[in-house]
Amino acid sequence: MKICILGLGVIGTTYGYAFQKAGHQTEHLLRENKRQNVPSRLNMTILDGRYNKKGKEKADTYTVNLAKPGTCYDFILLSVASGKIKDAIAALSQNNITGSLILFCNLWNDREEIEEMVGNFKYIIGFPTAGGCMTQQGLNSVLFDHIMLESEKKSIIPNYGSLIELIESADLKTEVPHDMLEWIWIHMAINAAVTSSAARAGKIDNPKQLAIDLMSDSHALSIAVKTIRETVTVVKARGVNLRLYKNELLPYRIPAAIAGMIMKRMFTRNELTSRIMTLHNDVNDIMYGCKSVYEAGKQKNLDLPLFYSNMEKILN
Repeated sequence: MKICILGLGVIGTTYGYAFQKAGHQTEHLLRENKRQNVPSRLNMTILDGRYNKKGKEKADTYTVNLAKPGTCYDFILLSVASGKIKDAIAALSQNNITGSLILFCNLWNDREEIEEMVGNFKYIIGFPTAGGCMTQQGLNSVLFDHIMLESEKKSIIPNYGSLIELIESADLKTEVPHDMLEWIWIHMAINAAVTSSAARAGKIDNPKQLAIDLMSDSHALSIAVKTIRETVTVVKARGVNLRLYKNELLPYRIPAAIAGMIMKRMFTRNELTSRIMTLHNDVNDIMYGCKSVYEAGKQKNLDLPLFYSNMEKILN
């Protein structure tokens, strides 16, 4: 299959690598000013969790092919900050790039807003279970064994079956929640709670160190659990039935002190999870989620003392 990836970012390139290794043609659409400096091959360091629960460390290279205007693709993979989706869609349209759109983004928007942003593109909402960072040496990333994906019933793309074939060809599984967009809202609420708890001293300029400190401190993790209980009420206030997401929320329902100890043990034993926590260091992206949940809570006059206290230290 032919896959277009917008930009040369962490998520798109990680999955581009997986799809390319599976025999598919991957091409990146880049701005003109970035096309001249893009490497033809990119060094990859990847902790690959597809074949081993602990993950296997590997070093490899990824061939960077550039997309040409006027090309029709099977799928277009879009993983950008939420505020940049309209610009990304405009870039696709200006280059006359067509294909089914896969949205791999943090989305605090409702369906109507998303449909307005994507325009005439047929789209499907998913969520990556991968992460990392670009360095001068190349891409350092983590890849889990599955992708979160909207159900075929709720999808409007005409080639859902082909998408499943693409994912499975790269030795990836799919997990389908009750509603993909609601799942993302819950995911963002959980992340906002964890981030604000990690940065409760008021500084967020070194996310890697904050993550390291949090994962090794069961008391701090218990505070994060209590804060998660607050932030998911923001999602509930948006009309989401949280009972439909029992599996996602179960770990945060047990006593916070016990949950903190369990989470600390999990981070110690699970290299995939702990590594992805330390590699995500885009402060703007992290703060987008935190601010979205914070502002929504304030607008709905919700009582979230731990979350508000920590966020106000960060914002001030």
